[in-house]
Amino acid sequence: MLKIKSWSILALLSLLIGCQTASPPPAQTPETGLSLVRAQWSDLPGWPDPEIANALDPFRRSCRVLANRDRFSSLGPDGIGGLVADWLPICAAIPADGANSQAFFEKYFLPAAVTFSSGKDDGLFTGYYEPLLHGARQRTKTYSVPLFRRPDNLISVDLGQFRPALKGERIAGRLEGNRLIPFANRAGIVDGALDADKDALIWVNDPIDAFFLEIQGSGQVQLPDGSLIRVGYDGQNGHPYIPIGRELRAMGALEAENISMQSIREWLVKNPDQRQKILNHNPSVVFFREITGEGPLGGQGVALTPGRSLAIDRSLLPYGAPIWLDAADPVVSNQRLQRLMIAQDTGGAIRGAVRGDVFWGSGDDAAHRAGIMKSPGKMWILLPRHQQLVQKPSK
Repeated sequence: MLKIKSWSILALLSLLIGCQTASPPPAQTPETGLSLVRAQWSDLPGWPDPEIANALDPFRRSCRVLANRDRFSSLGPDGIGGLVADWLPICAAIPADGANSQAFFEKYFLPAAVTFSSGKDDGLFTGYYEPLLHGARQRTKTYSVPLFRRPDNLISVDLGQFRPALKGERIAGRLEGNRLIPFANRAGIVDGALDADKDALIWVNDPIDAFFLEIQGSGQVQLPDGSLIRVGYDGQNGHPYIPIGRELRAMGALEAENISMQSIREWLVKNPDQRQKILNHNPSVVFFREITGEGPLGGQGVALTPGRSLAIDRSLLPYGAPIWLDAADPVVSNQRLQRLMIAQDTGGAIRGAVRGDVFWGSGDDAAHRAGIMKSPGKMWILLPRHQQLVQKPSK
């Protein structure tokens, strides 16, 4: 899930293709840009991961994507990951079993500390999971909340095709005459900007579950006959993701230290008369498609691995890169979450160099971990040994 980082991007697009802009500039993120600082293996707290073999399969999945790309194309923004050709020999050398996993990573990679351009090296790590919803393919009294498919008139724009400095940035809208204008926000869609009978992919029984599914980006839906289908991200209406916890905090409904997925859900359940008003504070709406085969799928297009797939800011870091994470464990106090993860997804709220979202899988334990995770931590990216470190400057 992608969102706009600055109003100036919208302004630029309006100059390029006649787009009207209606929203004021949001607050700027204080920490921007990215710096990489060469490190030694001994600098990584907790290295080596005692279960490092569990990172091989997700890395292998990312390698399959690279195998289908032009070997001389750049990996990541500004070529921060080098060329695809730099990674192909490494992918070919992945051990068939986990016996030599540590030796494999140490032979082919060197770590680099990820920091903001300012040199600040600590950031925030959250979690997400694959929820289970209950729904039906047809609207009924029980199943009356639509999950929308991607509208036919939704146009996504890769701004990097217009200006190299905007590589990795996207917006979405719809055509009105020969101009691209903003797509309807959440309030507008709830009020009928989309025809639910025509545009619904599936119908579910709980509006709160539907809202949190949008935040997670994918999930499973159990149909009345007990069968399961998987739905995944297929676009977004172009409006920025705004956490509703921020509004609940501003109105005094929740204290900052108590904001979690669980506490927000509890408030929404207890206050049904105010629920839609609060939900509308997040104007972003996610559209879904039905997924067959392995899943859920991350932004890289590969099936995510519980506890090993990490969502990163794709405008700063490359998909497929191994990432060493050192963060506070969300469940066990005074314990560290130290493990090798693979960058395979992104998200509207994942902005900044030292920022990540850990995929925890499905089920109650995954939901619990994802819901309460707000862990300070640090990260290191593993790059091919000969790779020159490329910095991503502040904008």
